[in-house]
Amino acid sequence: MVTLAEVAQHAGVSASTVSYVLSGKRSISAPTRERVEHSIKQLGYHPNAGARALASSRSNIIALMVPLRTDMYVPVMMEIAIAVATGARTHGYDVLLLTGEEGSAAVRRIAGSSLADAMILMDVELQDERLPLLRESGRTSVLIGLPADTSGLTCVDLDFEATGALCVDHLARLGHREVVVIGEAPAVYERHTGFAERTVDGVRAKARETGTRILHRPSEGGYAAMAGTLTRIFDERPDTTGFIVQNEAAVEPLLNLLQQQGRAVPEDVSVVAICPEQVATQASVRLTSVAIPAQEMGRRSVEQVMAKLAGRDSDEVDLLEPVLTVRASTGTAPA
Repeated sequence: MVTLAEVAQHAGVSASTVSYVLSGKRSISAPTRERVEHSIKQLGYHPNAGARALASSRSNIIALMVPLRTDMYVPVMMEIAIAVATGARTHGYDVLLLTGEEGSAAVRRIAGSSLADAMILMDVELQDERLPLLRESGRTSVLIGLPADTSGLTCVDLDFEATGALCVDHLARLGHREVVVIGEAPAVYERHTGFAERTVDGVRAKARETGTRILHRPSEGGYAAMAGTLTRIFDERPDTTGFIVQNEAAVEPLLNLLQQQGRAVPEDVSVVAICPEQVATQASVRLTSVAIPAQEMGRRSVEQVMAKLAGRDSDEVDLLEPVLTVRASTGTAPA
């Protein structure tokens, strides 16, 4: 069994330096920390969890709050969760997964105990009920998402306002002036979930700038719901030539229904999706899309937690820039 002293010898540092890297009690320079972490990984060192917790007053656990709601696209949520767990392990941390819809009760339980050293919160709403208690507790935390008020908080997310604007700009440059946004399920907007609301804000701002008419229609996933939504859309806006879809479950039903109606993609109608890369590339028509950088969001949230635990505490908003990939589903608007 590898000892701490052997790790220190391998890294060319003192045993106390290895201990500080593990406990986070003192600030260690990045090169030294990287060297020690490399030696820990290469030697397969596993410190005794009980002894480490007693010595450092830490549990070496991160609580990850992921409410798994039926109206959310669970694969994206779980991809982020896996990235958090993987990133945490590289720092010697485990992840406590909380998947219920307890809201502030879950924050209170973690903040009032020694279960975890830090919290990462997902599915963030604009006026999230968990945030007042989170601020009051002073417990190390990072949000994957953006509330309306970010003061005193550290947040990581895709820039969804820029994402919405990017989608509109792409369609407007192709000549589309009648564009419909097929959004998440109505309950997502009723909760004022941050990412969904911010996407619509970005869409509307760019639409005003480009002279594009926008119709926003939330929709449940599935074929039957999409059929009803699409019928109402063309009844209201028969000249629609562009769609922005922020609802993974609606993508394939939409493409199938357009085909049944004799509307060719992209000759008659163009479709842009905000979705995971896999959804875009495996659709019946390869979709022009803005990818959800789930793994990067998870990785960055862990790095922010580690920085805060090490005393490098800077409340900031880390927004990932959206990237639009053009594929087969968008083309010039029909004359």
